[in-house]
Amino acid sequence: MPKALSHRIAVYPGTFDPVHYGHLDVIERGSRVFDRLIVGVGINPEKAPLFTQKDRVDLVRQVIGPFGNVSVQPFDGLAVAFARQVGARVMLRGLRTTSDMENEFTMSLMNRNLDSEIETVFLMAGEAYSHLSSTLLRQIAAFGGGLEKFLPPEIKAALEKRMGDGTQEK
Repeated sequence: MPKALSHRIAVYPGTFDPVHYGHLDVIERGSRVFDRLIVGVGINPEKAPLFTQKDRVDLVRQVIGPFGNVSVQPFDGLAVAFARQVGARVMLRGLRTTSDMENEFTMSLMNRNLDSEIETVFLMAGEAYSHLSSTLLRQIAAFGGGLEKFLPPEIKAALEKRMGDGTQEK
């Protein structure tokens, strides 16, 4: 029997490689809108993540403590299928730029075609975070740039350690 979907539950899917203050801004704001928010740490076959999925889940868990109604789960496959699996009627997505809007709009339409009961809700990035991306932060870390303004201390330490030891998920 299929799981009943709830509009009070949302999933925030992504790769979170690594999770940064922009992600945490969306998580905090989403936690105020929905009764329960599940951060879904997925695998994107088009990306070569720096951290393993398990490490990314662990890192997100380290920084969501202040949000009592937020949890983290790994998932494989389509985000819309993950939303249905956990009983969420809503997928939460953050928008930074107009190019994000174009990509997210296309993905939202496809998700609706795949499962018309799952809605996508967009939150605009806070001004201080609209330029952040995990890719850019990994590049800054590779060259020893300052990350304090962009990452929680525990994530910054993990990123610097990973960049220093040269390990990467294949």
